[in-house]
Amino acid sequence: MADRPAPWPAAAPPPPGYLPPQRDQQLPSSYPGLPPRPVYREPHPVSALAVVSGLAATTVWFALFGSLGRDLASYAWWTIGAAVSAWLVSLLLAVLGDRGMAVGVAVASGAGLSLAMGFVAARWIGTQDWPLW
Repeated sequence: MADRPAPWPAAAPPPPGYLPPQRDQQLPSSYPGLPPRPVYREPHPVSALAVVSGLAATTVWFALFGSLGRDLASYAWWTIGAAVSAWLVSLLLAVLGDRGMAVGVAVASGAGLSLAMGFVAARWIGTQDWPLW
């Protein structure tokens, strides 16, 4: 059986200044005037409650506008009008108001418009007649 090789020598400690200072250690006196590290925070944080409120309000908005339509064409046009006005409100909320509410309004209006356009596309595919004219 072969002899065991000699173990590796222990690693030498790194040279001074190689490792960053630990939290409990103070910086050397050669750095006296450094300001503390900045902490970046969102000035207007988005909360989940605001997003859900925007979703709920826009769902009611689309239900009210959609109920005004008598057939698919009028439903689609009312939904397009509701989506355009909701996007304008969302833009206004994003600039001046609550960003969470703006996100909820934008998401719900996109979903509502997609649903209406899905109905329009299904009618168009099924009958080969564009229902919005």
